[in-house]
Amino acid sequence: MTTVKTLSSLAKTDALAGKRVFIRSDLNVPLNNGKITEDTRIRASVPAIRMALNAGAAVMVTSHLGRPTEGTVGPEDTLAPVARRMSELLGQPVNLATNWVEGVNTSPGTVVLLENCRCNVGEKKNDAELSKKMAALCDVYVNDAFGTAHRAEATTYGIAQYAPVACAGPLLEAELDALGRALHEPSRPLVAIVAGSKVSTKLSILQALAEKVDQLVVGGGIANTFLLAAGLGIGKSLAEPEQIDQARAVIDLMKKRGAAVPIPVDVVCAKTFSADAEATVKPADQVADDDLILDIGPETAKQLAGILTQAGTIVWNGPVGVFEFDAFAEGTKVVAHAIADSKGFSIAGGGDTLAAIAKYHIADKIDYISTGGGAFLEFLEGKTLPAVDILQQRANG
Repeated sequence: MTTVKTLSSLAKTDALAGKRVFIRSDLNVPLNNGKITEDTRIRASVPAIRMALNAGAAVMVTSHLGRPTEGTVGPEDTLAPVARRMSELLGQPVNLATNWVEGVNTSPGTVVLLENCRCNVGEKKNDAELSKKMAALCDVYVNDAFGTAHRAEATTYGIAQYAPVACAGPLLEAELDALGRALHEPSRPLVAIVAGSKVSTKLSILQALAEKVDQLVVGGGIANTFLLAAGLGIGKSLAEPEQIDQARAVIDLMKKRGAAVPIPVDVVCAKTFSADAEATVKPADQVADDDLILDIGPETAKQLAGILTQAGTIVWNGPVGVFEFDAFAEGTKVVAHAIADSKGFSIAGGGDTLAAIAKYHIADKIDYISTGGGAFLEFLEGKTLPAVDILQQRANG
């Protein structure tokens, strides 16, 4: 991994004392009528803020929230509820600053939350003038928002170009370390689980992983397309027949390397997509024309658990069945517990994956849970993440 400057290394010296530190966090939390329903991201932002405060800095923090229209701050766009929660977590006042681009009043030992950065005109387009104005607010810029690292925006890229010092916060640093370990220096065998409804949205990831991993486990609608590619019927299950050739190409690529894409040997079917539909276990070659495949069968789950038990490194993105419905959750449950119990290094990411981890209470048994959805997938694909790239340029420039 190319190195970046880190907040943790700066905090060990007197480099932050009396300095203005601008932290780009990911505080995009779910809200219901202005109340925060889940505050993990706010709690995750606290270590970077404390690190800067303890080093004697004046701290400014900003984040996007939702999908606001640039130029206006609607009632659903404001970070006011986040400021209140952050104040509770830090045990000190956190004032919310509006119209902050032209200037912010700060002093060492205080924290100011800067209103939703995506409300600023030019944020998403990474406008140079906006970026320069924001860079002028600080002495040190800190990116601690891995979830937005795949976007080149004014608060993730532009400000890092122009700030006197640009570095990674502890969350971003940990994410890069964990992902780098999983993909660049993995203990073998390296097993990847990629599940989801569509092959087309994850095709480039499947192709990239096919060149690296020892076993590529596919699940959900993606697995159905691979079943078609293997010449098996899938009834009226969700699939993308137009992607069969691409699925075959992935299978062939793995075969040439002596690696494998395990195809389900049994599946759990239903006649309708509903929580109370009757679940029937069938061999994978006996799916009826009016069947929907909604989970892997027990024999397949057992085989996958065996593969995961032997793994040196596991990368997990997506549940293998419709785990939200209990009748079709067993496959994901078996796989989740096999990952939790594996001695290998495990890293998981993606919204549905995090929901499965929460459902089966295994968060403490996964070695690293990624905070980024799109950024996690693009990293797996081997793409350069703009927000990381600019930090690397600044560290080596």
